[in-house]
Amino acid sequence: MKNINKILLLTIFCLGLMVPFQVWAQKYTVKAVGNGGSIKGTINYSGKAPAPKLLTVDKDKQVCDSHPKYSEELLVNGKNGGIKNVVVAIKNISSGKDWDLPEAGLAMEQKGCWFYPHVLIVPAGVTFYVTNNDGILHNIHTHSTKNKIVNKAQPKFVKKLRMKFDLAENISISCDVHSWMKGWVAVADHPYYAVTDENGSFDISQVPPGTYSIELWHETLGSQTK
Repeated sequence: MKNINKILLLTIFCLGLMVPFQVWAQKYTVKAVGNGGSIKGTINYSGKAPAPKLLTVDKDKQVCDSHPKYSEELLVNGKNGGIKNVVVAIKNISSGKDWDLPEAGLAMEQKGCWFYPHVLIVPAGVTFYVTNNDGILHNIHTHSTKNKIVNKAQPKFVKKLRMKFDLAENISISCDVHSWMKGWVAVADHPYYAVTDENGSFDISQVPPGTYSIELWHETLGSQTK
């Protein structure tokens, strides 16, 4: 694994964060945010962008092999060097905005034997779903250290599989039937999380005035704090 300190170049723009104070780790509470700001940034790969690896689809090809599949372990924009799927989080923030969750609930889809999105942010203790849109057998297998491991078959008639994790950590998710299927669930203990887009950009809004550390995490490059 390459050292993330040598690979990631982080540019952060902080708007409206004028009053520094110390925040200690504790249970998060929701409160109105006055004079809130935004933390925006871009995370870039230093050096030549690596080409995505072509994956081998060797099972259920009538469903899974409709188009070529490339690994999402490290996606770098060839134009600006931005890194996709980096989880960005404010560390040790104890209070602030509420979660803005979709009415239909959070879900990680299985479609064409692929996880969408590749990285899903889920609040700790909140139920979400892994959906099966393929009409074939999948088997959901999570790998974690703080939370209980899930290893459940999801036949074609089980359209939604309910899941919940109580402790914050980044959990890998895979399908034991289709070995190329990989994804991540970022279990968050507060709403100040973001995942970088295809340009390596992120935007965390409604941040209470203060001084903060930003933690970056990527499945291949590791972690870094700024």
